[in-house]
Amino acid sequence: MPELSTLEEIKDLRTVWPHEALDFTPWLAQDDNIALLSDALGIDITVDDTESPVGDFSVDIFATETGTDRKIVIENQLGDTDHDHLGKLITYASGKSAEVVVWLVKRAHEKHKAAIEWLNNHTDENIGFFLCEIKLYRIGNSNPAVKFEVIEKPNDWAKEIKKNDALNPTKQKRYDYWVAFQEYVFQNAEFSNNFNRTKPSTDHWMDFTIGSSAYHLAVNQLRKRNELNVEFYINDDKSIFSTLYGNKEKIEREMDMKLEWLELPNRKASRILIKKNVDFDDSTQLNEQFEWIIVVMLKMKKVFKKYI
Repeated sequence: MPELSTLEEIKDLRTVWPHEALDFTPWLAQDDNIALLSDALGIDITVDDTESPVGDFSVDIFATETGTDRKIVIENQLGDTDHDHLGKLITYASGKSAEVVVWLVKRAHEKHKAAIEWLNNHTDENIGFFLCEIKLYRIGNSNPAVKFEVIEKPNDWAKEIKKNDALNPTKQKRYDYWVAFQEYVFQNAEFSNNFNRTKPSTDHWMDFTIGSSAYHLAVNQLRKRNELNVEFYINDDKSIFSTLYGNKEKIEREMDMKLEWLELPNRKASRILIKKNVDFDDSTQLNEQFEWIIVVMLKMKKVFKKYI
């Protein structure tokens, strides 16, 4: 029989992060760590700013939901929930016009769980409040591992979005495609290990972070052209495009794919993409389309990261 160890919870979060603003917030803002929170919440989060000003105060993390551009505020608390932080959370959400509000705490009291639940039930359907406990564990003498445990979250948020766009057939078709896409691709173990799930939307694109705020992968469904494409999107750094373009032959050879290279000199962004002609309305083709996306995204992430 294998010898098993005991999972031990570290009760005092400050043994790992002594100070909220100086230790925990900078740690959480790093790409790999915010990805852990993204996984727990089911939201793909891109950090825009830390200690972001709101009048005379500052919100711990100001962020955006990738793919929808919803504004996110995150309030960190390495202690138990209290009225003071709840009030700050609402103030920050108002000041930043946030639609996603996240409260990270050591322990959530019942009265504050009830308050977040009440807010989710009595605010606009586009607003979502999350209450999440921070847990630390170790096995034996191992390094601590963090887990974000969601205590309260919005009810049927995706259903509300779907309902609101039901009168627009094109948006409805986009939404249904992304729902089917997510259900399929995240059954693939390699894909789910490389990418975070994001919330389906009515947009024609779906973005995926790959470890940096300077660039990301995107899948686009262009229905008027019957075109599906996957792209490496560089936000605002032409030097990254130049570096990749300098290795164009190697990259295309390693991917075994011919890519379209768009520097876009008159714009901040640059794009590198591959296209596929499809019939979005033929349901028998969907799995084939999704498999193609899986292959391209995995290759693109693996190969491009080698040359940046």
